Amino acid sequence: MAARFAFLWPGAELSWRGMNLEHWTAVDRYITDTLVTPDPALAAALSASAAAGLPPINVAPNQGRLLQLLARMQGARNILEIGTLGGYSTIWLARALPADGRLVTLEAEALHASIARENIARAGLEKIVQVRLGPALKTLQQLVAEKAGPFDFVFIDADKESYPDYFRWSLKLSRRGTCIIADNVVRNGAVIDPAHEDPRVQGVRRFNELLAAEPRVSATTIQTVGSKGYDGFTLALVTGD
Repeated sequence: MAARFAFLWPGAELSWRGMNLEHWTAVDRYITDTLVTPDPALAAALSASAAAGLPPINVAPNQGRLLQLLARMQGARNILEIGTLGGYSTIWLARALPADGRLVTLEAEALHASIARENIARAGLEKIVQVRLGPALKTLQQLVAEKAGPFDFVFIDADKESYPDYFRWSLKLSRRGTCIIADNVVRNGAVIDPAHEDPRVQGVRRFNELLAAEPRVSATTIQTVGSKGYDGFTLALVTGD
């Protein structure tokens, strides 16, 4: 028998079997149409990324707004993003910053970085956003050597195999009170399987183990469904030095 979700008004019940990607996408579209104002720069960033052949793995518009709201609630002045792609989430986050704020975003692929720079400039954010090209683990080490931190807000959305290392370096670039967000951490539910062969799943599992063992961080993960499928965000707050 299918699990059922009871709502507060008579007859308003929906079988879990009726919930699928098509339905989730329709709800995402409704949320976006209702709460997220159309934006030419963001739309152009998506179009330019698609035209350049970048993979369509950027956050959804309502997720972009979530990141922006979290950064604003954090009062972030300095943001670090690990994984730029075409700069779509970068634009969302940069718009959370004050005029004298700073966002550093790390991208390993030259084409992605080039498209991102164009998209960021079109959005009028090139003065506060710096796109750093190169393997993120190397660039993170450089940022530590440059004493570029601490950052107030960190968004991790790159190769999942390296999430444990990204987290370690993010901590080095954080302070007490820094918020660290990691995307794509549920992997369609595969994260519960300790024997899963996908290295991305294993990377997320190691990341979770690090979080659980790290006394300087308080964290949780929220499952998400939507146009990007079944996945989740991890939210972590640095509570110790």
